[in-house]
Amino acid sequence: MRVGGWAVAGFDVALRRKGHVHDHLFAQRELVGPLGDRVNLVELATEAERGEPYEILPGAWMTGRDPDEDAIRLAAESLASGDPVGWFERLYAESATGDAIVPWDSRSPHLLLTEWGIAGTGRAVVVGAGLGDDAEYVAGLGYETVAFDVSESAVRLAKERFPASPVRYEAADLLNPPAEWRHAFDLVVEIMTVQALPEELHAAAITRIAEFVRPAGTLLVIASGREEGGPVFAPPWPLSPSEIAAFATDGLEKGTIEDLRDGERHRWRATFHRPA
Repeated sequence: MRVGGWAVAGFDVALRRKGHVHDHLFAQRELVGPLGDRVNLVELATEAERGEPYEILPGAWMTGRDPDEDAIRLAAESLASGDPVGWFERLYAESATGDAIVPWDSRSPHLLLTEWGIAGTGRAVVVGAGLGDDAEYVAGLGYETVAFDVSESAVRLAKERFPASPVRYEAADLLNPPAEWRHAFDLVVEIMTVQALPEELHAAAITRIAEFVRPAGTLLVIASGREEGGPVFAPPWPLSPSEIAAFATDGLEKGTIEDLRDGERHRWRATFHRPA
């Protein structure tokens, strides 16, 4: 059984409200209570999702609520008002008060990133870094890491989660990034950010991401996938084969493209490189 990230995140929020804290930078799945008791969030969420009894009751988080409900609602409202990215700030801000769930927040780096990651040096940038788990992992590989998100609340929450982190968290717009980031990074990590944008913005976002890669640098892309022309019913907008191939722009060359399928789940993991 795969534990939903929304359940882990829900228990994390509820327990921290009760005074539990993370006492280790990289052990974000475990909380320590005011009396020294330790709670493993994944084990707790697994018990809850199996319908087994558990001692800590985090209120409304475990009511069977659709974990994507808040993201879909806020995205629809934002798009209707002509603001395709404003919903990210609202989602993270409301998650901080317990009024919304960030469905992709699993409190751990993405599995496809940790499977791929090897130690390195130089500068790295993590696109759409959210609450910082992927960025912290990349920094742990040895990179001087910049992590940015369009949501100022996400940046604030990441800094609060990792107060001693070497990662430089910044608020920035992928579609209008700082000019000095062009061709500035040895490793660029894009995990499911483009797909959170409306389809008409994908091409521009892909180009901006490719432009971050410096000579001899690497771009890693992890995304949900769909067939060419396949239907999409709500955010996110998974990437098609042609959109994955489109990252080979601005002089980037295709490395490996992994088409990963597990039942109905379809994901991409792809690398691109800029010649030295």
